[in-house]
Amino acid sequence: TGYAGLAIFVTGFCINIHSDSILTNLRKPGEKGYKVPYGGMFSFVSAPNYLGEILEWWGWFLYNPNPGSFWFACFTSIFLGTRAFKTHSFYRAKFEDYPMERKALIPYLF
Repeated sequence: TGYAGLAIFVTGFCINIHSDSILTNLRKPGEKGYKVPYGGMFSFVSAPNYLGEILEWWGWFLYNPNPGSFWFACFTSIFLGTRAFKTHSFYRAKFEDYPMERKALIPYLF
């Protein structure tokens, strides 16, 4: 499980960093207000940065299995999963043209 955990961690890390980069560059300097992010995993979910972080911690657990890493992965999944759902709900309420095929956290499922 060590190599699988490392692969899951690196995948999550890349998703997280790329998604944060899209969010950071969403508005031009001086612009205000909310915008719908596009590109990368935003094509599938409303909160890919949270998905990436969740994958990182489950990958860490598989790479370094112990009670602490297990419970941290569980906590992160619950906490960020809840935030992803709220983010998704916000976007859908705020933007009439929000992509209906996007899910909150897990592509094609939730």
